[in-house]
Amino acid sequence: MLSKKTKYGIKALTYIARQPSKKPVQTAEIAESENISHKFLESILVQLRKAGFLGAKKGKGGGYYLIKDPAEIPMTTIIRILEGPIAMVPCVSLNYYEKCDDCKDEVTCSVHQLMIQVRDSTLKVLGNNTLADITKQ
Repeated sequence: MLSKKTKYGIKALTYIARQPSKKPVQTAEIAESENISHKFLESILVQLRKAGFLGAKKGKGGGYYLIKDPAEIPMTTIIRILEGPIAMVPCVSLNYYEKCDDCKDEVTCSVHQLMIQVRDSTLKVLGNNTLADITKQ
């Protein structure tokens, strides 16, 4: 299940990307528009800024703005920054692999084989969409 943090992060990035002026957007404006707690949103935006998606300007006319073109921001990257692994179990994760404690053999494990399919399908959907794609919807 997608966490609220990730859902709100995607909503905030989409809101910022949809701004016609490309000027910085204040956290309060995003929070009100998207019905997100201001304090929680601020922590998410700081994380996205540290990850290199957003820039921030302080003072009058300040706020957050996109550093990259929305077409250059794949959804897989956003999910991994905010959520962590895309895979549902660690033994099929491409970036966060860990062997399962309860599994004797990944090759014959039915859960492992199924989760590879789920991971690959999820990666296909997320990998074929960028922030620009979901901003148009």
